[in-house]
Amino acid sequence: MAGGVVQQGGTDADARKAKSTARITATPERIKITSGFASTDIAWNTGDESMGFVFVVANGGPPVLIAKGSEGSRVISWIRTGSYVFELYRDAERRTLLATVTVSGIAKTGASPLSYGRLRWLLVATLIAILYIAVYLSSTGPVRTKFPVEPTTSPRPLHVGRNLLLGLAAFICVDGMVFHTRLYSSILAPDSYAGRIAAITRAEKDRVSSGLKEVLVLGDSRMAEGFSAPVADKLSSVDGFKFVNLAEPASAVNIWDYMLREVDPTRRRYWAIVVPYGIGFEPNSADHLRISMAAPLLRYGDCFNFAFAFQRWSGRFRAFTACILRGSAFQSDVVDFLEHPIARMRSIQEEPKRLQSRDLYKGRDYDIVGTSYDPKTGQVTFPPRLTEAQREAIRDSLLKPSQSETQDFLRMQRDGIQRILNSYSDSPTKIVLTPVPRGPFAGFPGASMTFHAVFPTVTTQKAVFSLPEQTFDFLEKPEYYFDGFHLNAKGRQRFTEALVAELVGRLRSANSDGHVRSDSTLARGRFPSGCGVSNVSRFSGDGLSDKRIDEAN
Repeated sequence: MAGGVVQQGGTDADARKAKSTARITATPERIKITSGFASTDIAWNTGDESMGFVFVVANGGPPVLIAKGSEGSRVISWIRTGSYVFELYRDAERRTLLATVTVSGIAKTGASPLSYGRLRWLLVATLIAILYIAVYLSSTGPVRTKFPVEPTTSPRPLHVGRNLLLGLAAFICVDGMVFHTRLYSSILAPDSYAGRIAAITRAEKDRVSSGLKEVLVLGDSRMAEGFSAPVADKLSSVDGFKFVNLAEPASAVNIWDYMLREVDPTRRRYWAIVVPYGIGFEPNSADHLRISMAAPLLRYGDCFNFAFAFQRWSGRFRAFTACILRGSAFQSDVVDFLEHPIARMRSIQEEPKRLQSRDLYKGRDYDIVGTSYDPKTGQVTFPPRLTEAQREAIRDSLLKPSQSETQDFLRMQRDGIQRILNSYSDSPTKIVLTPVPRGPFAGFPGASMTFHAVFPTVTTQKAVFSLPEQTFDFLEKPEYYFDGFHLNAKGRQRFTEALVAELVGRLRSANSDGHVRSDSTLARGRFPSGCGVSNVSRFSGDGLSDKRIDEAN
């Protein structure tokens, strides 16, 4: 944190006062960039309850306002390689600088003499060798105290196969005691994907019931940025609802069922569960990310179901291994813990504060107004005030995924949501399937086909309904977004209002037999050839297009 103060206006007394009280911090300040974007937590306080304005200067670019308020915190999830200077000002005109902090994104290179992969195999080989020697020495027969000079026949058999099997069994048991319990999951890096999933599910599992009609909201970063539980609680307080937001950036539908198993083992805790569809697109290259996020929730019995949720055999093998040997999914976290144990302990102590900041988060106070996209030429025009990080995020949102990646995403969505529906088939909990705004440019053509997913039980299964597909089309404008995917504070407020209005109205109209009246019907169309389905409902992923069926045909 840079505690110095530059006074560009006002008196010296004001400067001394601000210098002693105002602060802005970043946790962490130095971030290793492995791939894509990384995150840091920015917290600020003007010290005297006056209004403050937080700007960021990315890699020498123009300053951009990202937050305001006398105090608060924001999770900045778009850090890449380079320097990001976060500045706290007294005024929006940037005349009085109170404090600054610099966040550095450092590219992770392979110059380390011992890479994670080599270290992993070295540890495995060492452990197997130790276990083999221990089992060998514990076998029956006299212990040899000295070795003959000349070769001789050993009186004790080696039992190589038996010892290796015993060593493997011991290795799995050790891994189970360390990684399949709370022993290690309680010290996961709080800013890691696995650590955040473990923290929010643990906090929700331990939370005492409010006694109200609790509604759980799932999702990825679009729902995390777009839905506000405090706003929803205020809007629905008359009807006795309470909303719980478990949406987490980068999470996918093949993780949500395991989260529900942790927080709702009886399948009767919640009045309703909101499940978004058509979001969360991740390429096959992100398999390791999804495995890492799910790892704290996995059990031995999940090995086959979880593994076959992945398309590629390499992903299936890693997923299967993560269920049996969970430590394999935590190898990077273990190395980081061994390198920085004290910093890890300090970070864990801040976990309650991070969870509180998550509940108080109000969204980002900037937009991308002035950005335009020409679907015919693919040309994107940006206003000068946007940072390079914002521009790159918008470009990424317009990339067209491959056909195979799109099909894999669609299958993952269909299978994952169907598992949730099956889990709650005998539960009074109502399952609400909801679309989300597709992006600031409405149905931009990131892909050329329309996709619908089949849920034959949705139209007939008790207490399951879908909101109309056009419910949030009014939000698909640049003024409601801070990048190409995510709603800003203004969009967050409008999205929450619309979702709660639709949701409460339909839950209020539930029949006494448990069925829910809904004005919507799931869209029906024709699935792409080879999928073997007919009755389908629309899915569109992050960056996927959303043309209608007649356009595709």
